[in-house]
Amino acid sequence: RFPPTDIGAPPASGTYATRGMIICPASMKTCAAIAHGYSDNLITRAADVTLKEGRRLVVVPRETPFSVIHLRNLLALAEAGATVLPAMPGFYHKPKSVEDLVDFLVMKIFDALGLPHEFPHAWRPARGAGEDLE
Repeated sequence: RFPPTDIGAPPASGTYATRGMIICPASMKTCAAIAHGYSDNLITRAADVTLKEGRRLVVVPRETPFSVIHLRNLLALAEAGATVLPAMPGFYHKPKSVEDLVDFLVMKIFDALGLPHEFPHAWRPARGAGEDLE
C-alpha cells in the first residue's frame, strides 16, 4: 500500500495504532538494520516505532544457516522486545503436505502476535497429559 521509501507513511508514526508488526520473511539486512536502529526505509522505520511503542514485533528470518553475526543481530532484536521466529516447522502434528507446514508457521506467527485463529493443527494436550508432572 505504501512504497518502501515513504518513511512518512502512517505506519512509521507511533500515533498510528497497531496491534503489532510481522516481518515475514525478514532478510538479515533488515534484521541488522532494525537491531541497530538504522531506519532507512518504511519497514525498518515501522519496526523501530513498533518496538519504541512497546508493541509486538515478530521477525521471521529467512536465511540459514545463521552466522555468529546473524545470531548477534537476532539476539539484539530479542533483547529489544521482538519475537524472533525462524521458519522452523514442527513435525509432531505429522504434516502431510507443504501446505500443512506453511499453516503451522502461520499459526505460530499468529500466536506470537496474539491473533485468534482456528488452524486445524494447533497443539492441544491429550486428556490426562502432564498429570504425572505434578
